[in-house]
Amino acid sequence: MRYSERMNKDTSWGKVAGWYDEYLQDEDTYQAQVILPNLVRVLGVKKGERVLDLACGQGYFARELYKLGALTVGADISRELIAKAKTMSSNIPLHTTAAHKLDFAKPAEFDAALCVLALQNMSDIGAVFKEVKRVLKPGARFVFVINHPTFRVLKRSSWGWDEETKTQYRRIDGYLSAAKIAVDMHPGKEKKANTISYHRSLQDFFKALSGAELSVTRLEEWISHKSSQKGPRQSAEDTARKEIPLFMCIEARVL
Repeated sequence: MRYSERMNKDTSWGKVAGWYDEYLQDEDTYQAQVILPNLVRVLGVKKGERVLDLACGQGYFARELYKLGALTVGADISRELIAKAKTMSSNIPLHTTAAHKLDFAKPAEFDAALCVLALQNMSDIGAVFKEVKRVLKPGARFVFVINHPTFRVLKRSSWGWDEETKTQYRRIDGYLSAAKIAVDMHPGKEKKANTISYHRSLQDFFKALSGAELSVTRLEEWISHKSSQKGPRQSAEDTARKEIPLFMCIEARVL
């Protein structure tokens, strides 16, 4: 799936900005039903705290945190997504820039930073983490959500069905090897809209965080909120949803 703020034009979501904006208007998305409530809980934002939404896209999470009293600021490399964000987020400062170059921000300016489903589209997360560390106050937290790096490996993972045991399982054909993958955002359609995603193992994220002097203080795995339609595989599919998480949330703090 998606989600905005990229390191370069190849990974920008600008060319699918319209589709992504329409997608987020659905109240049954993973963003609305899984990520947002968990993110609010984990962040525990207090009124008046300055929060940076890195890869803010069209401003969905920035607006929700603003409603809770946070002084949110958004940044995304996509001009198209920032333009959409500005039409809905008049009270939120928004900047068009890459995640590793936050020139608008002063050192130690923010109490917290978040990045939702976007690190997978950034080519140099080490540079991003170092820049995030620069703009965070001592002890401040950086919370990011990623597609689960173990179970959701683009083009190297899939669902399988064991007819003998009536079990749905997750097949993993590769994990440790990093990969750069072109993703067609409109499969089956005549007009293509490709973005670039990067697969990284969990240790790749931890090494990059350590290199930026960010210390991991929380790790959570979040499951789907959806249920299968009635049928012979319903029970097995719903069990798999509860046992095999979609997303991973990591909180890191400035040392």
